[in-house]
Amino acid sequence: MGLLVNASLVFLAVLGYMSLKVYREVLGPIPKPDFDMKAYWGPGDAAAYKEDTTIHPFEISYSTEVISNLKAKLDDYPELHPPLEGVNFEYGFNTDYLKQVVKYWREEYLEKWDVREKYLNKFPHFKTNIQGLDIHFIHVKPSKPSKNVIPILLIHGWPGSIVEFYSMIDKLKANKDYDFELVVPSLPGYGWSQASAKVGLGQAEVGVVLRNLMIRLGHQKFYIQGGDWGSLIGSSMSTIVSDNIIGYHSNICTFMAHPPLAIIKTIIGGLYPTYFIPEEYVHWYYPVSETVSYAMEELGYCHIQATKPDTVGTALSTNPIGLAVYILEKFSTWTNKHYRNLPDGGLSKRFTMDAMLDNVMVYYLTNSITTSQRLYAESFSVRALSMNLDRVPTNVPVGCARFRYDLIHNYEWILKDKYTNIVHSTYHPDGGHFAAMEVPDLLYKDFLIFLKKVQKRG
Repeated sequence: MGLLVNASLVFLAVLGYMSLKVYREVLGPIPKPDFDMKAYWGPGDAAAYKEDTTIHPFEISYSTEVISNLKAKLDDYPELHPPLEGVNFEYGFNTDYLKQVVKYWREEYLEKWDVREKYLNKFPHFKTNIQGLDIHFIHVKPSKPSKNVIPILLIHGWPGSIVEFYSMIDKLKANKDYDFELVVPSLPGYGWSQASAKVGLGQAEVGVVLRNLMIRLGHQKFYIQGGDWGSLIGSSMSTIVSDNIIGYHSNICTFMAHPPLAIIKTIIGGLYPTYFIPEEYVHWYYPVSETVSYAMEELGYCHIQATKPDTVGTALSTNPIGLAVYILEKFSTWTNKHYRNLPDGGLSKRFTMDAMLDNVMVYYLTNSITTSQRLYAESFSVRALSMNLDRVPTNVPVGCARFRYDLIHNYEWILKDKYTNIVHSTYHPDGGHFAAMEVPDLLYKDFLIFLKKVQKRG
């Protein structure tokens, strides 16, 4: 009998050890990897590179010839197949509505390009060279000198741009309680920021570039707000260079690639959802089959851009109408999946035509659609995913603002293994993926509440 007990104890000890070993190796937290904070991403030999730290004023300005050329391309209208009977945006961008978009673009928007150009230049723009790349950014300082400046880095995503944040900039700039200093960069390869000439500039490496930009501007510590790639880059920064981050606020708190423990918790959460989630929000997460089905419908673009970005980029870079369709379709379905059932894809519900075309023009004028899509290939590469950043704990204060119709959501029990210091967590019954453009008031107020919590904690 004693032998049996001893054998059982030995078996349980071995089982426990093996379980702990598996947890640590497969599920548990891991230390953050080392990063080269000065990696060179420009063309040519890094040995010949000498960084110019000068900050140059920049103005968005295009000649009449460039705009006339675009008008000519819009006049050369392709023969479009009519939509199927009774179909709106369910098969993609409705070609009947596309005709209205192109007509407005050609006959009204471009006729007032000087007005739109002035609008795009309403904030101070600059460029500086970081790690071999000319990085473009908006830089809005407090209206008067202050000893209590709060620096904020606003990071956009794809297929967005800096114009996503124009309303947020106005609101933060007008705030009377805080002296905000706002930095809004175009991501490398987006807009007026130079694209990498080297393989490997993924979301984590972009985070290092943006951290170095903030230090260049005199900010060793700062806040981050972002959605889409801005969320993932902000998460990487909060993990890799946490000493520089005061707080990280996102309107899409999720993972780059769900770590195993998150998947296990999602399954368990589905068995007893009200134990982990307020009852009124359970339907945001479950049944999982609906989330997976929606993801399968919407993430085809991601597979293409993560594998063959240059192929689809070439097709779009010479075709302004195709470019507009490819970008604006996301502003329909990612704002609210039910908008697919509307003749205009619901685009007029959230955005003005001018705002949508401002964003398209950023991609067209800078010919950046191909280079913007390469971020997917670099971030979903085996090299990038093998770093397992989702398993590296992020200890900075984190705020999660969830907007009902975004593509995906995660709740605290799942997130806290990655984000160990969630100080702010909210649910908004309205809004979708492009919250900064769709519902800027809600996002602005949510960010302020988060900031106040972090400031109060010191």
